[in-house]
Amino acid sequence: MHGLMNRSIERFVRDTYGRDVWGAVMRRAGLDYVEFEAMLTYDDHVTRDVLHALGAVLARTEQDILEDIGTFLVSHPNLEALRRLLRFGGPTFTEFLHSLDDLPARARLAVSDLILPEIELRDHGGGRFCVWCRGPVAGFGHVLVGLLRALADDYGALAWLEHKGRQNDSEIVEIQLLTVEHASGRRFDLGLGAL
Repeated sequence: MHGLMNRSIERFVRDTYGRDVWGAVMRRAGLDYVEFEAMLTYDDHVTRDVLHALGAVLARTEQDILEDIGTFLVSHPNLEALRRLLRFGGPTFTEFLHSLDDLPARARLAVSDLILPEIELRDHGGGRFCVWCRGPVAGFGHVLVGLLRALADDYGALAWLEHKGRQNDSEIVEIQLLTVEHASGRRFDLGLGAL
């Protein structure tokens, strides 16, 4: 697993619950270090062990934690660069959804060795969509649910999202776009002057 993913879990826990909770998670996972290096690669079992330990320490399901991580990645002020990268997907939430198929390639532009699951959007009309995620990152669909919820808010759209489970080698996320302009979204400018 790419260290950037593990580092994201670490930042989520430390920023949300504190360093003591993070230390407890790492001890419970049986790791003899307390920080992940973003540019290293770790065995997949390390990520699984950390997520299992995090679920036990917080007494929460891994699915709920993964959704919270997805929300954190878009909404935390320290991760504004990621939010900006995602917002380049389009000026509306609907256009952003149609750009999801390109997300793994866009991520590789930023970090060349980062492998995200293959993402396929299926537009069923009437504001109904399904996103299919295929790849080596188990649970990515739950991260995507949190990320999409936060982005819907960011765009000012009202959307209902549900993780529908796995089918064959894919996780499926169902989206019902209820209102495109539910509220005013967060300000976003393409120019550098906006920073």
